[in-house]
Amino acid sequence: MTDTPPDRFPPGTRVRTYRHDPPHHTRLPRYARGQRGVVVEPEGPEELADVSAQGRGDAPVEQIYAVRFAARDLWGEGDHHVVLDLWESYLEADERSGADER
Repeated sequence: MTDTPPDRFPPGTRVRTYRHDPPHHTRLPRYARGQRGVVVEPEGPEELADVSAQGRGDAPVEQIYAVRFAARDLWGEGDHHVVLDLWESYLEADERSGADER
């Protein structure tokens, strides 16, 4: 039996997406770059699409997380939330907040 490492971002963890604009394919939408959200749940590991879309055979396998964002934060209006499935390398802990939101 193989031990799997714990998820880096458990549900309720506040995260921020990286603000980057790579010269190649990315599954991190431009409107979500640099935005703060909350991890809903891990979705399972998959090959990083940014690398596999380039036809390379060395795509790393990363955990994908469902991350909830307030629509108002993304587009300046809206009273609903948007959930995006994002690879772990797109996320960093949101140091601005020490509290979890569940």
